Amino acid sequence: MSEDPFLNPINPDKVAENPGLLPYAHTAGGAVIKPDDMGKVKGRSVLAMRQQTDRQMNQLYEQMEVLARQAKLLADRKEISERIYDAAMGFEPIISETYYLYEKEDGSDLMSLVAPEEWGRSFKYSRYLAKVKLLADHTWEVEYNDKND
Repeated sequence: MSEDPFLNPINPDKVAENPGLLPYAHTAGGAVIKPDDMGKVKGRSVLAMRQQTDRQMNQLYEQMEVLARQAKLLADRKEISERIYDAAMGFEPIISETYYLYEKEDGSDLMSLVAPEEWGRSFKYSRYLAKVKLLADHTWEVEYNDKND
């Protein structure tokens, strides 16, 4: 007589072929399996989703702030570059060279090769505005004069 491996000597019709796939414990010592409370699961999922999307939104806002600052700096550089190009200059500026921007008595600007300390007593402008350097993109790096000469 061959013994059937699925034969339950107590109750033969209460035997499962794959007991591990049952949605409940199939032995007295088995783990208790309770169905999940879908409200709690969804609540935790929604909370996690909100935290993650809020974090990503904050990162985007930070990136936007950086881009806005960069755009402002570029606009400022463009504005001062236009002022420098409108200034009187008797030479062609060379990339990476340093020059000096002065304001004349009539309010117009002048670009010079001469630094403020090199003028001595012959300083003939109303004030020294900035030290400038021509960049490769033909805008100017500007170091403003903090002293009001």
